[in-house]
Amino acid sequence: MNVDQLADVLRKDPEFMENVVRWEELPAREARYADFPSQLDARLIPVLEKRGIHSLYTHQAHAVREILDGHDVVVVTPTASGKTMCYNLPILSAILRNPDTRALYLFPTKALSSDQVNELYDLIQLSGADIKTYTYDGDTPGAARKAVRQAGHIVVTNPDMLHSGILPHHTKWVKLFENLRYIVIDEIHTYRGVFGSNLANVLRRLIRLCDFYGSHPQFILCSATIANPKELAETLTGRPIELIDDNGAPMGKRHFVFYNPPVINQQLGIRKGAMGEVRNISGMLLKNGIQAITFARSRLVVEVLTRYLKDMVRDPLGNAGRVRGYRGGYLPTTRHEIERGLREGKVDAVVSTNALELGIDIGALDACVLCGYPGTIASAWQQAGRAGRRKASSIVFFVANSSALDQYIVAHPDYFLKRSPENALLNPDNIYILLNHFKCAAYELPFEDGDAFGNAPSPDMLMEYLTDSNILRHVGGRYHWMADDFPASSLSLRSAAEENFAIIDITDPAHHRVIGEMDRFTVPMLLHENAIYMHEGMQYQVEKLDFDACKAFIRQVDVGYYTDADLNISLSLLDIEEEVDQPGGLSRALGEIKVSALVTMFKKIRFDTHENLGFGHVRLPETDMHTTAMWWKLPDDLCSRFDNDQLKNGMLGVANLLRIVAPLYLMCSPQDVCVVYQVKSPITDKPTLIIYDNYPGGVGLAQKAYSMQRLLLEKCLEIVTGCTCSQGCPSCVGPIGEVGLDGKETAIRILRDMLLRSDH
Repeated sequence: MNVDQLADVLRKDPEFMENVVRWEELPAREARYADFPSQLDARLIPVLEKRGIHSLYTHQAHAVREILDGHDVVVVTPTASGKTMCYNLPILSAILRNPDTRALYLFPTKALSSDQVNELYDLIQLSGADIKTYTYDGDTPGAARKAVRQAGHIVVTNPDMLHSGILPHHTKWVKLFENLRYIVIDEIHTYRGVFGSNLANVLRRLIRLCDFYGSHPQFILCSATIANPKELAETLTGRPIELIDDNGAPMGKRHFVFYNPPVINQQLGIRKGAMGEVRNISGMLLKNGIQAITFARSRLVVEVLTRYLKDMVRDPLGNAGRVRGYRGGYLPTTRHEIERGLREGKVDAVVSTNALELGIDIGALDACVLCGYPGTIASAWQQAGRAGRRKASSIVFFVANSSALDQYIVAHPDYFLKRSPENALLNPDNIYILLNHFKCAAYELPFEDGDAFGNAPSPDMLMEYLTDSNILRHVGGRYHWMADDFPASSLSLRSAAEENFAIIDITDPAHHRVIGEMDRFTVPMLLHENAIYMHEGMQYQVEKLDFDACKAFIRQVDVGYYTDADLNISLSLLDIEEEVDQPGGLSRALGEIKVSALVTMFKKIRFDTHENLGFGHVRLPETDMHTTAMWWKLPDDLCSRFDNDQLKNGMLGVANLLRIVAPLYLMCSPQDVCVVYQVKSPITDKPTLIIYDNYPGGVGLAQKAYSMQRLLLEKCLEIVTGCTCSQGCPSCVGPIGEVGLDGKETAIRILRDMLLRSDH
């Protein structure tokens, strides 16, 4: 059965269509072409014609012209629109004309680095030119590294390797730095928050070294659709960038189905779980021979769904290789095997976290199932774009869970289908991040008096601070590195965690093997002792967690349940940076807080029925994080209008609304920002609503919320008053079971009062 036949069958199924909120059919789009730019080296044209390319898409031609004219550009087009050609062609053209030309390609992951270079190899082989392209990452053999440094025309790597493996050892890369003409940064929409703020500083260090070696490279950036690609590109690079976003690529017809699981308790507004509905839809695709990818937001959901789907297709020997799971923490060999299986058609269904969201070549899939909203519209379109990568029809199912954000999206399909309103936000000048990279830069090359560090503020103050701390030494107008350590080795670009935990299978006493890894902050939730850890649908019990040695020892089991831990969070005030008493006594403040997290217990949850089978205790140390927060302290006269339960329910309702609005208008990823309410807050000793960055040191989200507080409150009020429920539901203040019978009305009254008292 093909996609169009399946769509016809489903549209005639009243039981399925009862839960379809919207069935959008996006029509096929014809390609728009342009001639090869005159600036392109003529030797490349017959090479392209051998591959059946007789003209370029309009956006490709535009990009090639601008790049060969010497401009910095950012190309923003959907998945599978040929963005790689936008930078491969001008760079190959430049190398053909001047063999000393060098280029550096940066991809966010090692998997993407090795994958994207394949198309480049094909072009080079067809051209017959002696253009050497190498991937340089942690898997590159030591014997090959010297050849990469000396002879690589194009070096393909990732930000982590550039940060710790290239920049600190720049004296071995003289040929690259002296002749570096192009820096390509793909998938820039992934560089948000901590990761993006770190990359912006890595690029400051890179440009500083290029200046030292006398090269002045151009930037070529590519992104999926976000609201502010030009602003993001300019923040990352510190330069003016030209935007190219007129997509000329074709697209096959796409069915987009918004599916909301049925309500099983009308009074409480409780719906069926999304996981069960996704299992049914993905299972239907699997049984009908439609190759599909299912995206889930957490590792646990990926593993549970993988197990469900494997159980549908097991052969008499128990093999279920047609179904695979894919997520961070799998070893590289396992991930490559799964990617190859998808390309070759040996895998019919894959369940993945956002690890497969990026442009890794996994062939042409027919369908995509989103188990819940991935957090950003850019991510959702990236995930949906994994289906229908050729011109055939494809189908995408968005299955909403009961969270307020999912219910908002499914209730407003046009918000999803129209242009994205979300911004990618980063803060390269975050003092925690900036100071760490300033140390790395000083290690790489001494600072001279008056030197700048990109467009970062106050480098003189940083130099004085590091000198006073005996990390730098000021001699003869220069600041020299004098500490013993190697600063890049202790700085992770992606999180505050310095090292991952190894997950060791001890099922066979004679042969212990590492099967995966996990970051330090996730370990207490998923690898505490007696947890059921799931890997490719297989179950393992954690026998021992060695927190000091960063190792978890697991043994294979077969039990009918999985585990889910409870995380307790407490907040305390460190410092108030700014506080404003607004009209009527409503106080708004910005400051630093300490967030303490402790896992104390876990639940055992039965497969299929998802009923609770019991509890267990977790004994692990508390983890602390210092971050930035903004908060509203509610005035006494407002709080006195409600009894304690009313006030608590209303504040919970407002907090739930802020959880919908904040990701949409700030960083746009729910995991990046936290919203809490406290009826008696340790920060203010009064009823308080708090928004804080979920990253050590913060990345500017709380500051942004502080400056746009009125917009956030207005959007909250707009959502709750526009919701058709009578007393509360997951798409506004939360279900009645959480916020009580008066939660919605109280939340509206609190919001209206806060808006009357808030500054414009």
